[in-house]
Amino acid sequence: MWQCDLRKIIGILAVSLTMHGCAAYTRVVDFPLDPGGRSLNSRSLELDPEVSDKYIVFASDRNGSQDIYLFDIATRQTILLPGLNALNEIASQPSVSEDGRYIVFGVNRLGESDIYLFDREFQQKRNLTRDLNQEVRNPNISADGSKIAFEVAENGQWDIVLMDPSGKQLDVE
Repeated sequence: MWQCDLRKIIGILAVSLTMHGCAAYTRVVDFPLDPGGRSLNSRSLELDPEVSDKYIVFASDRNGSQDIYLFDIATRQTILLPGLNALNEIASQPSVSEDGRYIVFGVNRLGESDIYLFDREFQQKRNLTRDLNQEVRNPNISADGSKIAFEVAENGQWDIVLMDPSGKQLDVE
């Protein structure tokens, strides 16, 4: 299995952080390793990093199960996410809204895949794909948190579905 830490990925790619209302700039984010797992980098597998204005969201197995973590770039600390991670789930492919309120991510539990939305304001996790009986993957949330896109395996192909945060399917116009 391919392994590397998030620091190497970010160092190689030189993360581009886009500041709304300002010009974009490139900055290498080089956070020190924290063996206790409280920083951005650890000795564990760090997967699927995504950068928003103030946050980096990623999956990691640093606590013995694959969970979602949110890192505040300004304070240089991980943010507690009570109610998001569960021991019986493998979480992956996170995406965060620009303000950090919403995190959308994939979950695999007992071979079944689902897309969940976590609302940090209410510490509430909701399964958006409970009623779909197909495999789902690659969730992404819009910067303002109003739209969620993901792939669904249907009729022998992967299709893209759009939803709002309440789980209502949106039409593409």
